Amino acid sequence: MTRRIIVALLRFAIRVYFRRVEVDGLENVPLKSPVIFVLNHPNALVDPAFLLCLAPRRVSFLAKAPLFKMPVLGFLVRALDALPVYRRQDEGADVSRNLETFAAARTLLAKGGTIGICPEGVSHDEPRLRPIKTGAARIALGSVSTGEVTDLKIVPAGLYYTSKTTFRSAVLLHFGKPIEVARIKLEADGEPPRAAVRELSDRIESALREVMLDAEHEDALHTIARAERIFSEDGKDKEENLADELQLQQRFIKAYKILRNSAPERLARLEMRMTRFEEQLKQAGVDLDDLSPPTSTLDVFGHLLSRGLLFLLLIGPATLGLLIHYPAYRLGGFLSTRFYQDSDDVISTIKILSSMLLFPLTWLIAGLLTYRFLGGILCVLVLLVLPAAGYAAIRFSEEIDQFFGGLRALAFFLRRRRFFVRLIAERNAIRNEILALGDEAAIATR
Repeated sequence: MTRRIIVALLRFAIRVYFRRVEVDGLENVPLKSPVIFVLNHPNALVDPAFLLCLAPRRVSFLAKAPLFKMPVLGFLVRALDALPVYRRQDEGADVSRNLETFAAARTLLAKGGTIGICPEGVSHDEPRLRPIKTGAARIALGSVSTGEVTDLKIVPAGLYYTSKTTFRSAVLLHFGKPIEVARIKLEADGEPPRAAVRELSDRIESALREVMLDAEHEDALHTIARAERIFSEDGKDKEENLADELQLQQRFIKAYKILRNSAPERLARLEMRMTRFEEQLKQAGVDLDDLSPPTSTLDVFGHLLSRGLLFLLLIGPATLGLLIHYPAYRLGGFLSTRFYQDSDDVISTIKILSSMLLFPLTWLIAGLLTYRFLGGILCVLVLLVLPAAGYAAIRFSEEIDQFFGGLRALAFFLRRRRFFVRLIAERNAIRNEILALGDEAAIATR
């Protein structure tokens, strides 16, 4: 029961913090046989929360032992059936106790359960997959080779964040093709041979790279993100599928690696051209998202009218939600950046955890004050209205931002139509250059 409540709260929290949450590849997850999920780890405690909340199976995570000693987190990880992992870098850790953890993991898998592992070992800000640890391979090979577990699958799960520290951004949980685990002959001490462990770990690493965005350098990731955005906004739906967006960026990464060696001059010219294009957009005060000519005057005014009516409906509850929740929102942001400003992989975790604490505390304080001065009936009403008002404030801010963005683009189109058309032509030219470079990279690969 406690686990269900925690998972429900986590699911609600991530749905509020992230505007879009998508899951892809569910058909790759076996629904009955034992499974080891291996997950990339760019965003601290938020990463396992996604797997806990969105996987179609009940997952028990392997978590670092120090978490079990923390006042609040210790209760949470125990309630979620996590198993402790003892790491050499943790002060006072007894790594020999990992044998107990591995035995508990094998027992859980033998019952047809699932475990989740972040094989990189630590959360990080790097744009690429870090070298993975061998724990997942050792557990898998040991479980199958002792005969305790049959039909075991390792399922790679990749998390793709459009902006992991930004409130109301988007995230994709992508499940890849399962990896079969073959039975082998164990060593005399009952451990799998190192060569077999290394071979399976290499397969896990390759599978993880297929389900995540893996770039060698931050500058490469930045260039690829810019290229993908220009490419995708050419007449496409702004709410395109995140799985398609991830696949497109993966293709750009492969092309970037080849072109950096085979055609560095052309790649540099493309980067300069994108920079000039973005500067022109900035000077015009228009976002790339809004760079599309209006279909007709009637459609534009119809859109403005519908948005105006929506604003009138939302402005009352949105104002109330903003006034009530703003102090808690600012305090959560302050805590995350004040103490973890150099660790982007921790910021979202602190923001979400602080929101789960500060927002209900805000509602409780408002309810108690209402009860004290106005009575119990209005107290219940306040406790029901305030969460809805908070969500109305979020939706209002998003809608008004899109409304004024579209209005700026329309005004720019009407005032400087020729420049507007030139910007669209330049975007199309950049897109064609990206396509040409991609084709050349594909030929070079073949």
